[in-house]
Amino acid sequence: MSTAASNVRPAPDKVLVRIADYVDGYKVRSRLARETARLTLIDSLGCGFEALSYPACTKLLGPTVPGTVVPGGAKVPGTPFQLDPVTAAFNLGALIRWLDFNDAFYGETVIHPSDNICAILMMADHLSRRRAAEGKRPLAMRDVLEATIKAYEIQGGLAIMNGFTAAGLDHTMLVKIATCAVIAKMLGCARAEIVNAVSNAWVDGQALATFRRRPNTGSRKSWAAGDAAARGAWLAMLAAKGEMGYPSALTARRWGFYDVLFKGKPFRFQRPFGTYIMENVLFKIAYPAAFHAQSAVEAAIRLHPLVKDRLDDIKRIDVRCHNSSMVILDKVGPLHNPADRDHCMQYMIAVGMIFGKLTAEDYEDHVAADPRIDRLRSKMILREDRRYSREYLDPARRTNANSIKVRFQDGGGTPLSEVLYPLGHRRRRKEGIPLLMEKFEKNVARVFAPKQRDAILRACLDQRRLEAMPVNEFVDLMAV
Repeated sequence: MSTAASNVRPAPDKVLVRIADYVDGYKVRSRLARETARLTLIDSLGCGFEALSYPACTKLLGPTVPGTVVPGGAKVPGTPFQLDPVTAAFNLGALIRWLDFNDAFYGETVIHPSDNICAILMMADHLSRRRAAEGKRPLAMRDVLEATIKAYEIQGGLAIMNGFTAAGLDHTMLVKIATCAVIAKMLGCARAEIVNAVSNAWVDGQALATFRRRPNTGSRKSWAAGDAAARGAWLAMLAAKGEMGYPSALTARRWGFYDVLFKGKPFRFQRPFGTYIMENVLFKIAYPAAFHAQSAVEAAIRLHPLVKDRLDDIKRIDVRCHNSSMVILDKVGPLHNPADRDHCMQYMIAVGMIFGKLTAEDYEDHVAADPRIDRLRSKMILREDRRYSREYLDPARRTNANSIKVRFQDGGGTPLSEVLYPLGHRRRRKEGIPLLMEKFEKNVARVFAPKQRDAILRACLDQRRLEAMPVNEFVDLMAV
């Protein structure tokens, strides 16, 4: 009698079906989700415009073969490049993510769901140009916003209760999954083809998180999301051509994702897919820093007036954090590059206390050479606050808390500076949105002359006008 395992193909894994059903059939009716999607879109583009000032980023941009122009391709905002949609997605993704200033969401895995926008916008632009050339109606920006809402929901839904980072995997793998699903739908794939596309994204090799963690932290963390989104778009294009899928990509014994990379554990979900992630996304408004550090920087800047003239009198700086901050951002010893510094809690706190600010420029070598920064770093003691850790994961609270207390040589000290909800949190939307608009307007002005700047702002600041706008016309506004 044969003991070989059965070669009968099973029905597709439930998670694959769950994603495909959501992408294929869910109707977005939440006004809040659509309005927030517009904010995430324009904030992400603004982050990209600011990144154009950094040669370490711009050297990565352009076609794979220099000089290549793709007629009907996607135009990368803020650049002269017109590229195939996969390469364009990488370009825009690198820009959006470079300064770690785009939005975030957290659970067991911390994510940056706006990382999906690069592929969604670039594929929509390419398809719209092709349709216009064929005399057909282009996609509208409302289609981009709806796809963005769904990508956020897929990526965030997977991240809330599943520890991909704890498994050593980079969170950008979830960008690939979410992007692949919504791009497949955008390309006209039927439900079964969406399942095929997403199965290939799970089967695909997944990036290790080592380039984001000590002692290897480096600039790949700033282009990894563009890479993942571009790969997801490419896999979706294969599915649209009829490429087969792998129904038990997750659950196959020994060879599936669960057994190979997740210790046999199936994924858990806190809620059905809807619009929760978009409605609760966390903006980075004032500080280009890992989201865990947003409240720490805010707390440090509050202390600036009390310590700026007494830096040499400081004996100790007590910092309380939640567990995820300790794992990701607690870093001592030398810091080797800007990417290393923007993932070091002690560095960001020190800059905030010394200068009363934190900008992208403050991670560069000429600022890091200030000896006061490392002196303050050496005096910091980070500890986990268990209440912060509990409330960080509590869906009813979702704090992102940090607190700082400075103790001086003479026995005195500052009051405790505690921030539970950083400026970009949903609980602070009324306070945060006007400042988010200021951030966007400042970033647009970095790149575009007044006439073009004003045209971009008119389109971006009007929800109804933006949603109705053909995608190719919207992207043309940002051509240089």
